[in-house]
Amino acid sequence: MSARAKRRKGRTRPAKRSDSWLPRWYWPAFALPGVVWMLGLFLLPFYVVVSIAFGTVDPLFRSPLPVFQPWFWTGRYMAEEWDLLTGDFRAVELRTLIYVMVASAICLVIAYTVAYFAARCTSGRLRVAFLVMLAAPLLISYLMRMLAWVELLQPDGYVNRILTSVHLIPRPIHWLSGMSITVVMGLVYGYVPYLTLLFYGFLDRIDRRVLEASRDLGASRVQTFVRVTLPLSKPAILAGIVITSLPMFGDYYTNNLLSGSPRTTMFGNLLDNAMGSTGQGPEAATLVLFLLLVLLVPMIYYMRSSSRLAAG
Repeated sequence: MSARAKRRKGRTRPAKRSDSWLPRWYWPAFALPGVVWMLGLFLLPFYVVVSIAFGTVDPLFRSPLPVFQPWFWTGRYMAEEWDLLTGDFRAVELRTLIYVMVASAICLVIAYTVAYFAARCTSGRLRVAFLVMLAAPLLISYLMRMLAWVELLQPDGYVNRILTSVHLIPRPIHWLSGMSITVVMGLVYGYVPYLTLLFYGFLDRIDRRVLEASRDLGASRVQTFVRVTLPLSKPAILAGIVITSLPMFGDYYTNNLLSGSPRTTMFGNLLDNAMGSTGQGPEAATLVLFLLLVLLVPMIYYMRSSSRLAAG
């Protein structure tokens, strides 16, 4: 081979990757500022909450005084609040758990059904229309949507008018007078749009060839859904439960707007009442820590389940 041919061959060699010489820490270094920023936004406020929970109260103005030195912390308010959590607040904790479980289950059924129909049974302009309708509630603030729901549930609102016109109820129902079903449906109404968009994005990415292969092997539509689509949707279902359930545990404004009755008090209302009461800053911080510990359980389960699904 001549020298000219060798030079020509060398020029036509594939170029090496431009980042092959970079050290392993090069790309993670780009994420470091964001990680530090997020950790700072979490750790510093969290430490302030802990300092308030183990701190004291100003004797004159009754405002919380955080104690940032751990060696000066006191567990007085923590012990008092723990007695309430294991005693008087048990009914509120159980009610919150029931409300969240029922509302999350209804959200899963509604959101999955709508998302499945939009992702698998629509195309073209109809799919665009569905996407617009799914995203439209997110363009309106949660408070405004709840206020609209309040107007609909008034004794002379459209809900009672429709139900009485079709003779499902003999007289208007006072939906806003401390009914559990109103609070649960308010939670569903508020959080189901987020879950629907999540399911739609996941179901739309499932390869249709996998579903067609299931049908070619003799499975019916129902069997394909149960044995293929539903198992593939498990990561989205787990993520949806986390996205909807965790905020519901701390939700207080839904109950305040749609009920406001002690019969439907949720854990978030205990936090709201403690924050708005003079001299109860440490109690409110203690409730925040207790709620955080409770919510860590489903969060850790979600992370472990996601890691297992990603690994195998």
